Amino acid sequence: MHILITVLVCFFAGMGAGLGTGFAGMSAAAVISPMLITFLGMDPYLAVGIALSSDVLASAVSAYTYGKNKNLDIRNGLIMMASVLAFTVVGSYIASIVPSATMGSFSVVMTFLLGVKFILRPVMTTKEAMQSISAKKRAVQSVVCGVIVGFICGFVGAGGGMMMLLILTSVLGYELKTAVGTSVFIMAFTALTGAVSHFAIGGAPDWTVFALCVVFTLLWARIAAVFANKAEPKTLNRATGVVLVVLGAVVMLFKLVG
Repeated sequence: MHILITVLVCFFAGMGAGLGTGFAGMSAAAVISPMLITFLGMDPYLAVGIALSSDVLASAVSAYTYGKNKNLDIRNGLIMMASVLAFTVVGSYIASIVPSATMGSFSVVMTFLLGVKFILRPVMTTKEAMQSISAKKRAVQSVVCGVIVGFICGFVGAGGGMMMLLILTSVLGYELKTAVGTSVFIMAFTALTGAVSHFAIGGAPDWTVFALCVVFTLLWARIAAVFANKAEPKTLNRATGVVLVVLGAVVMLFKLVG
């Protein structure tokens, strides 16, 4: 019975994470972490490590799909990634000395709030708007934003997705699909750095949960990315918002009842 529950939790966590990653470049940790913490009683620090591991292949396959459809800004993505990688390690270390309850609660609340944001205020930036920002200004912004995103990514495993997309669209003026493609491109590397640092500091994960989450997230991310590149921006926003709101609400309700 325990195995069945584990598989079901990992399946739904992977489905939610994969859809979020493929459709709107969201970090798998925003979905997987709170579900593993709440439904399997896993230590929040190790749960984030597994979630970040699930992000690696899911983000990589999504980035490939977006890049093939010319919705990826590699040049500026690499600039931001340098800052993100450095501060992901810093955030991961600080997370190891912060009370676990703080990490778990933050992940759950942010999952719900981000979903509400995408439903009420969808990102409708155009590619024309992207071109209005100078290359020099965007490079400087990328470094500063990368520091912020990296720290949060390492701390709760959620910055790569929850913050990245908001920054790329709202601060750097990216069109949605290009923002998603660039976000998952960066996330593939930040997630790898975060996962390695988490396991190096906190120890080995539950390998069964690890494998299930990675496979399910990869599968759904690939399916979502293929459809996302053919969908309208508003549809992508709403679909991702609904997924995150439902998952966030369910986890918070379970915490209150339990």
